[in-house]
Amino acid sequence: MVFDVNYTIPKMIKDSAEKWPELPAQYARVKGGDFQPIIYRDMFQYALDFGAGLLNLGIKRGELIGLISDNRPEWLYADVGLMSIGCTDVPRGCDATINDLEKIFSLTEIQTVITENSAQVNKIISLKDKVPSINQIIVFENEIKPEVKELAEKNQIKIIFYSDLMKDGQKWRIEHKGEVEAELEKGTQNDLATIIFTSGTTGTPKGVQLTHGGFLAQLDEIPERIYLNPGDKALSVLPVWHVFEREVEYVILIQGASLCYSKPVGSILLADFKAINPHLLPAVPRVFEAVYDGVTKKMRKAGGIVLAMFNFFVKVAKIQKWMSRKMFKQNACFTRYNAGLWWVICFIPWCLLWPLYWLGDLIVFRKIKSMLGNNFRAGIAGGGAYPKVIDEFFWAIGVNIVEGYGLSETSPIVAVRPIAAPVFRTIGSAIRGVEVRVVDPIDGFVLDRGQQGVLQVRGPTVMKGYYKRPDLTQKVINEEGWLDTGDLAVMTIHNEIQIRGRIKDTIVLRGGENLEPVPIESKLSESRYIKQAIVVGQDMRYLGALILVDEEEIKNYAEENGIQYDTYENYLQSDEVQKLYESEISNLISAKNGFKMFERIAKFKLITKPFEIGVELSAKQEIMRFRINEIYKEKIDEMFQD
Repeated sequence: MVFDVNYTIPKMIKDSAEKWPELPAQYARVKGGDFQPIIYRDMFQYALDFGAGLLNLGIKRGELIGLISDNRPEWLYADVGLMSIGCTDVPRGCDATINDLEKIFSLTEIQTVITENSAQVNKIISLKDKVPSINQIIVFENEIKPEVKELAEKNQIKIIFYSDLMKDGQKWRIEHKGEVEAELEKGTQNDLATIIFTSGTTGTPKGVQLTHGGFLAQLDEIPERIYLNPGDKALSVLPVWHVFEREVEYVILIQGASLCYSKPVGSILLADFKAINPHLLPAVPRVFEAVYDGVTKKMRKAGGIVLAMFNFFVKVAKIQKWMSRKMFKQNACFTRYNAGLWWVICFIPWCLLWPLYWLGDLIVFRKIKSMLGNNFRAGIAGGGAYPKVIDEFFWAIGVNIVEGYGLSETSPIVAVRPIAAPVFRTIGSAIRGVEVRVVDPIDGFVLDRGQQGVLQVRGPTVMKGYYKRPDLTQKVINEEGWLDTGDLAVMTIHNEIQIRGRIKDTIVLRGGENLEPVPIESKLSESRYIKQAIVVGQDMRYLGALILVDEEEIKNYAEENGIQYDTYENYLQSDEVQKLYESEISNLISAKNGFKMFERIAKFKLITKPFEIGVELSAKQEIMRFRINEIYKEKIDEMFQD
């Protein structure tokens, strides 16, 4: 599917609305808990009404508009509506801090902000002194508190309710027939669709500039790998402002399927599975991990024969599926091997295990799969690494979960394991039109298949650059257009990609939360007992920290508090010292210091050996994180072993 240079996301939505006008595009929960469908024709008209409402306010093509909201149907109307008239959204969720919004709005000089409710309006108004450009706020909900309205008037900020904007937009379309549609037709693939700012506790967040063409380029092949039929349903649980969820929604809508808004909360998600009976679940790995944990905990609680049967049949399934992968070439292959030989080795035991696998499926696995409904085709795990134990479990019991990979800077999808032809522990090959290569992290030479290095990406999905930061852009995109992902990867002989870790600083937790460790480390180093701190936790549920002890200060603490000890090592393991560091860490990395909940340090390990150049430090005396992970692997593993 090759798109014309003048094709845009709103034009894609328009085409879907013309192909499937009566099919549901969205399902949203209404009062009483039932799901109400919104058909494609209405969804597109709502978007045009919203765009017309913005034109009625005097908003012009090329303007940047803040969009601060969590998942709801109106988000899509606003997104498509503002893009239809040539505007660019600057999105974040309702959990964005005042500090985040101040930096983002100051840099972009936002005048108009679309947001969800009274609490968000109050947050945005509080920025008026620091971001004087803000002059109007559009609110999805129809009421705001009187004191917030009064505060808006005091700060000369106009409050516009979504319902009023839509009425004005409908009226404007009658009075200016065809004009909003004409604006939509002016768009091109090179137009800026969005500026998504990476999160950060301190320092200026980086604004990733993504074009319509970047999003659309992925729609050439992704529907072949993540296939849906018109009328199929997909649960939407990820933050809609995040680039992964956003592209997933476009993948769903170009195929005439339906977005069903839910939440990544166990009880709500399982209830919605029963109510919606979806075909697809795009989610962060933690959602699938939660399902796995729920199943295993339930089995352990049952105990006895139930637990024994579960463990036995899962073990049988893993062995049987391991043989299947060997026989049918479904494993990552870094050197050529003889599939025929594996058939000779595995065929008879594979056949002998089949009746046991069938029995396990009948007694155990079907009950687990029934939790996902009878339409479930696949889950897509993205936004963080998919743990091997979870991958192996779902593969064994016959639930297809495919792993995808990408970055905000690549709009975001680089590769995704195909539903119909998955290869275990890979993210599949790069999607059509996108080039990838693995290079040596030191000299930049392109490496052969099977050699580990840094993954680089080139193609139409790569961002235009960081907003107003050409210096940062030049650091990640070279003269030939190759984007350095900072991720360690290996290519198989069949061009599948296997991600091995990260060489760059950004940490992505298993729930998909992105964070920068440097601000946390800097704050921790303010303690007189901490010489240096290294935050770890890539692909984990929570953060941990390696704490380099300030030996002089910690010994002074013993003298000041009359603590007796035999050896220095035993002293560091004592309850007094452990509690001291727990207190220091929790006080420094706290909400009052501007840190988010997922940035808190859950576990720590004390280390005593000073960092050395050429070992833990580069020639510039910068921390080499991949070296830290190697040197202190045992201590890091201990922090995350449970």
